[in-house]
Amino acid sequence: MKITLEAERCVGAGHCVLSAPEVFDQDETDGIVVLLDNGPDPALSDAVHEAADLCPARAILVEDEDGTA
Repeated sequence: MKITLEAERCVGAGHCVLSAPEVFDQDETDGIVVLLDNGPDPALSDAVHEAADLCPARAILVEDEDGTA
């Protein structure tokens, strides 16, 4: 799984942190998403996809090993 962030799109909603705190955090000054792990354990796949799906700004892009998004 490959995660790409478009931080300039982030609105600081924090859904990503709530969905996958092992992978995402927020900058303390502006609340913008911070990627903690760009190659997380496959067991976190559902949580990472949920974070991307819940992101109101669509700032998180997830590509699976098979190339699907």
